[in-house]
Amino acid sequence: MKHWLRSIDPSVLAMAGMRMLSALVELSAALLMLAFNDVKKALAINAALAVVGPTVMIVTMTIGLLSLADELSFSRLGLVALGVALILFAIYK
Repeated sequence: MKHWLRSIDPSVLAMAGMRMLSALVELSAALLMLAFNDVKKALAINAALAVVGPTVMIVTMTIGLLSLADELSFSRLGLVALGVALILFAIYK
């Protein structure tokens, strides 16, 4: 098992770890909604999750871009950054 973990790229491991943490937060929120059994509290929990999703996306994209920064040209990095900005703009507008 240890040999398998050593063969994984650290950036990929960090990105997967962030997604697993996000999944744990989402699952915990779903269980809290069921435990409270109240629409108002469920909406409040759901509102808190609206912050978690984009934050995890930004962090995972940042980790990936930093690991690829030496392989990509500035124009391609700019296009990726523009794409992320457009996604965030679409989410919040």
